[in-house]
Amino acid sequence: MKIGILGSGMVGKALAAKLTEQGQDVMVSSRSPEKVAAWAADAGVKVGSLSETAAHGEIMINATKGDASVDALRAAGEANLAGKILMDIANPLDFSRGMPPTLWVSNTDSLGEQIQRAFPQMKVVKTLNTLNANLMVNPGGLAGGDHTIFVSGNDAAAKAEVSRLLAEWFGWRDIIDLGDITTARGTEELLPVWVRLMMMFGHANFQFKIVR
Repeated sequence: MKIGILGSGMVGKALAAKLTEQGQDVMVSSRSPEKVAAWAADAGVKVGSLSETAAHGEIMINATKGDASVDALRAAGEANLAGKILMDIANPLDFSRGMPPTLWVSNTDSLGEQIQRAFPQMKVVKTLNTLNANLMVNPGGLAGGDHTIFVSGNDAAAKAEVSRLLAEWFGWRDIIDLGDITTARGTEELLPVWVRLMMMFGHANFQFKIVR
């Protein structure tokens, strides 16, 4: 499968490396390709511009910073994204006052909703935004994988496909479909709790588990 990952930071690299290991055809975008060239060569990952990455991907992953996500997607090109699934793993974190961050959108809107409104022909599925990069791609590294991941989105078929890929690619077992894209408000609003836990524990090797 051809996968386009927007963003080449820690999260984008973790996803790209894991998917490439599995034989997927992965391209990541970078504003400074020279800074990731050595890593990409070692990992066997292609590097392209935003538009090249969007044209490459059959499925897209948004691993950009939340405050840059909409602009990055616009630069990627609406025609390159129309009709495609976008796994949105970004969060609207505001670090302008330092740690802990706040959210620059919450309660009555979410980043996931803003992306869906800006790109109505794209199938946005919010997921993987409530944990760190290592656990995203290796849930079995914590408690044998006995913890929960969420999906939110307006397109039922897109959510089903993302849920299938989360299980197939990474081994996720407990996947909860929260409902339409407005439910992304809930998972994005878990981030203030997540950050406080990280600060208390001194590490990020934890995740939420819904017991029912």
